[in-house]
Amino acid sequence: MSKRTSPPPLRVLVVGGGIGGLCLAQGLRQAGVDVAVFERDASADGRRQGYRLRISPEGERGLRACLPPRLQQLLVATSNERDDSGLAAYDEHLVEQWAPSFEDPRSGSPDKVDAVDRVTLRRILLTGLGDTVRFGRNFQRCGTGADGRVTAYFEDGSTETGDVLVAADGANSRVRAQLRPSDLPEDLGVRTVFSRIPREAALGAGLPEALRDRFSYVIGTDGHHLGLMPMTFRTPPSEAARQWPEAGLVDTGDYYMSVFNVHLADLGLDDAAFFALDGEQLCRLVVDRTSDWHPELRGIFLHAQPEETFAVALRATRPVEPWETGPVVPLGDAAHTMPPSGGVGANTAIRDAEALSSALAAVARGERELAEAVAEYQKAMVEYATEGVELSLRIAEWSIRKAARE
Repeated sequence: MSKRTSPPPLRVLVVGGGIGGLCLAQGLRQAGVDVAVFERDASADGRRQGYRLRISPEGERGLRACLPPRLQQLLVATSNERDDSGLAAYDEHLVEQWAPSFEDPRSGSPDKVDAVDRVTLRRILLTGLGDTVRFGRNFQRCGTGADGRVTAYFEDGSTETGDVLVAADGANSRVRAQLRPSDLPEDLGVRTVFSRIPREAALGAGLPEALRDRFSYVIGTDGHHLGLMPMTFRTPPSEAARQWPEAGLVDTGDYYMSVFNVHLADLGLDDAAFFALDGEQLCRLVVDRTSDWHPELRGIFLHAQPEETFAVALRATRPVEPWETGPVVPLGDAAHTMPPSGGVGANTAIRDAEALSSALAAVARGERELAEAVAEYQKAMVEYATEGVELSLRIAEWSIRKAARE
């Protein structure tokens, strides 16, 4: 009787150390697959990550599937303290317009991960990966050899070769730019200013009671729109850092994430001028554009943190399409850019990580052929990511369209 031979070891290269790429790395490490993540930033603090992130049931499932038990505990401990099901919309004079209702099947669960701080989540996802994550590695291009393996070339002259290269390098993916140069996300014509306002300062400035502990939209008749979202930690990161020192958590304090949207036609600035504004100038822009709003709203913007304020353009991939089946596989915004509405994009990237880590683990065990596993992953990904893009656009339309002068 012949002895069964083990499949050759599988090596996975992940370009991009954001939420999706790190979640994938955690899942592959759990499965015993050789994985390396290459991140262009010099460190985990190399760029602004954003702030509060709503975690959907699908996103929570993906995180729990990819993370070891101890990191799942840390995720729960540092999640949002309050339930995220409350939502209401107001005009700029704080007159309530509508308060939609929706159900979350996790409501009432003591371990529900309702929302998280993005920086804290990234730190959790980095925990335990060690030198699996290589910072300061700026991807330039990739090429496939005669043996079907793929080599990544980096700005510093170094190269890495693996069986699979995962493009997890975001909406401005260099991998996608090389392989699919015409595949560009659509500009939605909306510009957004993200900022963070310390909770204590917002309350001191007179934030109305109705807006303090729920997700609030303020829809101005002037064409501007604000989302205000509370982040109150179950366990302050300072306390979590004492319990899990290896995670390197930083205490941001409780805060509100402020998302200020304006249509490009109403902005009065071209993109070159808008994206050249620094944090202080962006904060001043928001204060100026809300000068006619209710005083209790205007006051809180004066406490936005300039060093935590940045601008983005809203974009979306339509249609979402599979990449050519081969050793290069897309994940997250590289495949399906979408507005940050409702955190759908990040949750979809986590769903990608869960699905792709499962598929590649099966390949590593010799249960699947690589091409077959990748093709099936992409087929499923295109379907649920298309739904995700449409959902994010519906949420964006629900909040942004009403801000436009119709």
